Amino acid sequence: MMPAEVTGYFQYISPEFNIINMPSSPTSSSSLNYLNDLIISKYSSSSNGQDFMISNNSTSDEDHHHQSIIILDERKQRRMLSNRESARRSRMRKQRHLDELWSQVVRLRNENNCLIDKLNRVSETQDSVLKENSKLKEEASDLRQLVCELKSNKNNSNKKNSFLSEFEDI
Repeated sequence: MMPAEVTGYFQYISPEFNIINMPSSPTSSSSLNYLNDLIISKYSSSSNGQDFMISNNSTSDEDHHHQSIIILDERKQRRMLSNRESARRSRMRKQRHLDELWSQVVRLRNENNCLIDKLNRVSETQDSVLKENSKLKEEASDLRQLVCELKSNKNNSNKKNSFLSEFEDI
């Protein structure tokens, strides 16, 4: 047999010089059906029992090949299902994580608002305490000045009294 490549098909020249066109993909179902039909048509018209035995062997090889393809397809399907399930679990984990992050954002925003309110109250209290402290310092300064004046007046009055008592003595 001599292969010659033609677009998508391989041409084989059979011993009888008949050209057989076959699909290029040996695993496609059309390829297997084509081969099966070819073997059945070639050897069913033959009266030789040996030809039928060859056909039987080819069919069993093809059946074995077909079964291995089915097994591979089943594995592929199981793997696809497994991958889909894994992706679904991954999406669920991601969604749970996202939900947890959003709840943490809400909790932290609430906590932040509470802290801001507390800071504002403390700031207002500080302002009122500073005003009161300033007022008390002013009052203390006024009282000190008054005490100084009173002491000064007392000293002056003592001097005055002593002067008057000296003057009275005269």
